Amino acid sequence: MTTIAPPAADPITSPKRRSRFALAALAAGSLILLAGCTGSAQADDDATPQNGGTLKVAYDVDPTCLDGQQAGQNVTLNITRQITDSLTDQDPKTGEIKPWLAKSWDVSDDAKTFTFHLRDGVKFQDGTDFTSASVKENFDAIKELGAKATIGQSYIDGLTSITTPDAQTVTFDFDKSNAQFLQATSTMNLGFYSSKTLKQTPEQRCTGDNLVGTGAFSLDSVVHNKAITLKRNDDYDWASSLAAHDGPAYLDGIEFSIVPEASVRNGSLLSGQVDVDTSVQSQDEKTLDAQGLTIVSRPNPGVVYNLVPKVTSKIAGDKAVRKALVKGIDREQLTTVISDHQAPATSVLAKSTPQYEDLSDLLAYDPAGAKKLLDDAGWKEGADGIRAKDGKKLTTTLTYWQDAPFLELVQQQLREIGFDLQLEKKTIAEVTAVQAEGNEDFTFGNLTRSDADILRNYFGADEQNSNSRKPGEVDKVFADTTETLDEDKRQADFTKATKLILDEGYSIPIVELTGIVGTGTNVHDFAFEASSRYQLHDTWLDGEQ
Repeated sequence: MTTIAPPAADPITSPKRRSRFALAALAAGSLILLAGCTGSAQADDDATPQNGGTLKVAYDVDPTCLDGQQAGQNVTLNITRQITDSLTDQDPKTGEIKPWLAKSWDVSDDAKTFTFHLRDGVKFQDGTDFTSASVKENFDAIKELGAKATIGQSYIDGLTSITTPDAQTVTFDFDKSNAQFLQATSTMNLGFYSSKTLKQTPEQRCTGDNLVGTGAFSLDSVVHNKAITLKRNDDYDWASSLAAHDGPAYLDGIEFSIVPEASVRNGSLLSGQVDVDTSVQSQDEKTLDAQGLTIVSRPNPGVVYNLVPKVTSKIAGDKAVRKALVKGIDREQLTTVISDHQAPATSVLAKSTPQYEDLSDLLAYDPAGAKKLLDDAGWKEGADGIRAKDGKKLTTTLTYWQDAPFLELVQQQLREIGFDLQLEKKTIAEVTAVQAEGNEDFTFGNLTRSDADILRNYFGADEQNSNSRKPGEVDKVFADTTETLDEDKRQADFTKATKLILDEGYSIPIVELTGIVGTGTNVHDFAFEASSRYQLHDTWLDGEQ
C-alpha cells in the first residue's frame, strides 16, 4: 500500500500563501508569453493583490451544457472549474498530484484500491456538508449518467464499489488495475455537486439551473448565448494546496459573455469593455502586443490536433496510405500559418502532457518516401496529379468545426503526394451528425487530458476506438500502462504505444491545440491549471485598464 500525504508543513493549513505559483510555475510548464509584453497577467512579487471587481471574460461560443460531469468542451470546463473542486489537484509544472479536498490518500500496490482521507469543514455553496457520502453520491451519479458522461465513465471503468467507513474516509475498489484513476480525481469531470443538484435531470443540469458545488465561485445567472455570471463564495476556505492564497477568491465575481465575432472581442479588450479575450486570433496578436496588453497561452495536454483514419474504409484502411500521410505533412512549414503561440506536433501527445516524449523524428517530412509507399501499394498518379487504385481515386472529404486554418496548407501539401483532401467546415452539430453515420475515412480533432492515458481512451479498441479497428498489439501495451504506479515505467509504456500508433498510421499528428488568451493591463495572476483550463481563485484586478 502506497500512502501519500502532504509535507510536514501542510500547505493546506498553513497561513496565507503568497508563493505566486500561478503563472510563474507555468513558465517552466510550456507557458508562453509573447515577447515584449509586460506582466499584467503574470505573477508580480512587488504587487499586492486587491479584493473586489468583476472579471469580464469574452467567449467565442456558448457552453450549451454547463454540467462539467457531462460535458468535455473547454468552454464548459473553464466555468465548471470555478464552481466545483476536486479530490486532488495536479501541479501544471511537474504533473504531480497534490492535496485538495482530500488531504491524503492510500493506493494499493496493484492499483485496484484507492482510499482518500477528506479535509474537515468543507461545505457546498448551499451550506450542506461535503463528506464521504457526497463523494459516493457524485460517483454513483456519474455512473448513472452513462453515455452522457463519456469522459467520467472512462475514468471509473471497472469500479466495483465505493465504501464510506466514516464521514472523512472514502474507498474506491476496482476489478482491475487502474493506475490512471488518481490523476482523474483532479479533473473537472469528477468534480462535486450538492445532493440537490444531483436530484435534477441531466437536461436540467445542462441548463445550469441550480448547479451547486464547493468551489470558490457560485453560479449566479445563466442566459444562454448571452452571458453566464458567477459570484464569489465568501465562505470558501479550502483552496487547493497549489493555490497562492487561502480563503475566498479576490474577485467579487466573473462574467462570461458570448461574443462570437473575433473583431468585436478584440475591440472590446482594447477599449477595456472586457478584461479577457479567451480566443485571440493570430492576426490580432501584434495589435494587442503593440497596445501593451498581455497574451498568455499554454498547449492543451493530451492528444494533439490530428487526422484519425477509420481503418474500415477502403482508403484509410490501407496502411500505406496512412503512413504516407504521416510523411507527407511538412509540419515546420505550418509555422507560417499558425500562431506564434502554437507549435507543430512532435508526437501524438502535446508537450504539456506529463508523459510526453519528443518523437519528431518519426514525423519527419519525407514526400519522396510518401510517394514510394503509395507507388508500392498500387496507388498510381493520374493526369490531374491525384492517385487512384482499382478505379478508386485517392480522395476524401474531411468535415470539421474547429478554427483550423492550417488545414488548408495541409491540403496543399498532401496534394503534392497525390492525395486529394477536400475540406468542409460545418457546425458542431452538423459534424456530429456526419460522424454518427460512420461513413467518413478520417475524422479531425484533439482530446485534452493531463495524463497520457488519454491515448488509451482515444485509440484503445475497447475504449473510444477512434480508428474502428480490431484489438491489436498496441492494446496490450495500453493494458500495461494501467497496471503500474511506477511513473518511469508508465512513460516507457506510453512511448512504446505512441510509436506503435505512428507506425500503424492510426494517428496523423498536425499541430498542438493551444489556448491563446488576451488580458487587460488590470488583470493579474490569470492562471491555467494542469489541463490548460482556467484557475481563477488567485486572479485579481488592480482597478486600472
